[in-house]
Amino acid sequence: MHSKKVNLVARPPIVVVMGHIDHGKSKILDYIRNTNLVEKEAGGITQHIGAYEVKVKDKLITFLDTPGHEAFSKMRQRGAKIADIAILVVASDEGVKPQTLEAYETIKESKIPFVIALNKTDKPNSDPERVKGQLTEKQIFVEGYGGKVPAVNVSAKTGEGINDLLDIVSLLAEIENLKANPDELAAGFVVESHMDPKRGITATLLIQNGTMKKGNFIASGKGVAPVRIEGATFSSPVEIVGFDEMPEAGAEFKTFNTKNEAESAISIPKDNPLSTPRIILGDATDGISLILKTDFSGSLEAVEKEILKTETKDTKIKFLRKDTGDINEDDVKLASSAKNPFILGFNVKINPSVKELAERFNIVVFFSNIIYEISEWLENKIKEEEKCVEKEEILGLAKILKTFNRTKNRGVVGGRVVSGKIIDGKRIKIKRNEEEIGGGKILELQKNKTPIKEAKEGDEFGAMIETKTEITAGDEIMVL
Repeated sequence: MHSKKVNLVARPPIVVVMGHIDHGKSKILDYIRNTNLVEKEAGGITQHIGAYEVKVKDKLITFLDTPGHEAFSKMRQRGAKIADIAILVVASDEGVKPQTLEAYETIKESKIPFVIALNKTDKPNSDPERVKGQLTEKQIFVEGYGGKVPAVNVSAKTGEGINDLLDIVSLLAEIENLKANPDELAAGFVVESHMDPKRGITATLLIQNGTMKKGNFIASGKGVAPVRIEGATFSSPVEIVGFDEMPEAGAEFKTFNTKNEAESAISIPKDNPLSTPRIILGDATDGISLILKTDFSGSLEAVEKEILKTETKDTKIKFLRKDTGDINEDDVKLASSAKNPFILGFNVKINPSVKELAERFNIVVFFSNIIYEISEWLENKIKEEEKCVEKEEILGLAKILKTFNRTKNRGVVGGRVVSGKIIDGKRIKIKRNEEEIGGGKILELQKNKTPIKEAKEGDEFGAMIETKTEITAGDEIMVL
């Protein structure tokens, strides 16, 4: 018997572009693609992974543009996991920055070859040699400085060095000898996913091997989707609509001939450090309760990371829900059941009826399409909340032992002073199982049926309390 011949052919390289924020990653890609995508980005910074197929000297290269902001570290990890080659962009006027080093570590962990693009050489204070020295100090050794990592002086503005950069990328791809089999069914990774209000759950996929065609079905995690595009093969980014469950960013996908085969292959995804949980329900009785909605699944981790930085020792943040898609009625209803709720939206919308419902429940909703604006807004809101909190001195704490007759707004109780003292005429807070359930005022205080002004630690007392809350044995009262 003869074994079936495997049809391996050369495939285009997948190149991830990484580096510190505002060092010109997207602008380099703009020059290569002869587009102006950067101007469309909110705040001029990339906030999602972008996948682009470009023809360079009659050869295809797929580029992955990753965000440089510190919050998007997991997104950069996904980019390096998918890619064959990396371009590490360093601004030659600013030099090595924190995310330069973080990006380098990610590249090193992925064990992929890379080239350094020393960008912004058109700037008057550009000094590529100084930057090479900085790289050497950080144990990143470029050619001419004791190492083998190629470094190219480039300007995304003038185009200087861009062709040289592409030549090096092509050379690295040749050395890697990248191969794939067009006869197999397509497989690869989910780059991003989101809820499109018109088309449903949509995902950007990057094919690493094989071919998909119209009529196939894709399975990723717990989701299945039909292939409606005419056809696509390895190293190509494709957009697939119609998933029945949201595929996770960073998850693998496979293609099948029939829907039954795809559905048989789906499973609950194992723990994936590169993926993002979409919905988290939690108890939020203290601090600030948040519902976070973002456009893409990959944005959730980054926005959450920035939001958690706003926590203080007095104000903790608890998420009621984290999910993709526009803010809906269910989000508002969930928020209305919590204490101190806010709804935050990143690159999403809210329709007028849902907005009206939020206003009716007095729930504050804040939107932005720039990640740091959300964290800055929340930080200011927390400061405002903390300023409004009256610093109350607790004069005493008592345990309720027994309750007696009660009218609509008044009740008679018997108790023992646990600490401090109980004082006639003072305001109180009522706690049950460590949770505050109401408040009131002491109208009359007695000991052994004799009126007193105060009861001290260890004393048993009787008290008439004005409150709308029904006090029961075992409750605690705090005197303020």
